[in-house]
Amino acid sequence: MAKQFFNYLGAIHIHTKLSDGTGDINSISKAAKKAGLHWIIITDHNNFDIEEGFYNGVCVIKGEEISPCTSNHYIALGIKNLINPSDDTQKFVDEVRSQGGFGFAAHPDESDNRKNKAHPIKWTDKSVIPDGIEIWNWFSDWADDYDESNIFKIAYSYFFRHKLIQGPQKETLKWWDELNKKSEHIVPAIAGVDAHALKISKYIIPIKIFPYKNCFKTLTNIIPLENKLPEDFEEQKKLILSSIKNGNNIMINRHIKKDIPLIYIEDKSIIIKLSTKAQIKIIQKGTPINSEINDNLKYPIQEKTKYRVEIYLKNQPWIFSNPIILK
Repeated sequence: MAKQFFNYLGAIHIHTKLSDGTGDINSISKAAKKAGLHWIIITDHNNFDIEEGFYNGVCVIKGEEISPCTSNHYIALGIKNLINPSDDTQKFVDEVRSQGGFGFAAHPDESDNRKNKAHPIKWTDKSVIPDGIEIWNWFSDWADDYDESNIFKIAYSYFFRHKLIQGPQKETLKWWDELNKKSEHIVPAIAGVDAHALKISKYIIPIKIFPYKNCFKTLTNIIPLENKLPEDFEEQKKLILSSIKNGNNIMINRHIKKDIPLIYIEDKSIIIKLSTKAQIKIIQKGTPINSEINDNLKYPIQEKTKYRVEIYLKNQPWIFSNPIILK
């Protein structure tokens, strides 16, 4: 009999009008509720002013995207006070830790070959080791392939935007695997929506690019728990952040299919259960060790090391697990 979990869906990397987004907490939380989310984490650029709490039935947690001008943005979670950006990346990474928080390198490998004016913001100094990595950023993924060379390509990029999504960068996955090889602990990953709900009014009819609700139906972090979340906000926040810090979240593009996967280790086997057949890849210390089309997989393992799972549906990147370890 398969394990049963209480699955809590959330979105990370969201901007409000306190930085370069267009929404406030009330409207953003309403959008999250309509998209089926239980929790969201706001990460305004160099701003820590929002009030946390329950809004419209959604647990709203605040972090900060520490944002130097040209590179090395850092998604800081669990911090107590605003942290100013610095040209010395190690300085603010250490400051996050000194406040009892943890952080993720944001969109670390944005493309240098863009056909648009959006300057790539990368994690340029890989000698500075973050606590975790944002392995998949929805807005960055789209922007890497957004072609603004003519009006027809702009229209295609807007109306068929999901066709531009390619999944995590190979360089990012390689870096993530390398960090996990070197560490005894799990180096966790998140998927970020990087939601802004940008408004463009230069056309005849003003449009909003990627409203919050639309973004919240894409890259989602699922936290599977054996017990329900507590009702108290502080306790709920603590459990959500702890789950993310420890890599207990599963990353899924719900635009592909709104599935709730089961991925766990039991009886010296990796158990994977899906609602539809898909290509399941098992990666051990950065090396693929199994790939098959299935919806119900029990893969025996013996070595006490790190494994992770990638799942593709019709060749589209769909689900990515954090590393899991045979105990």
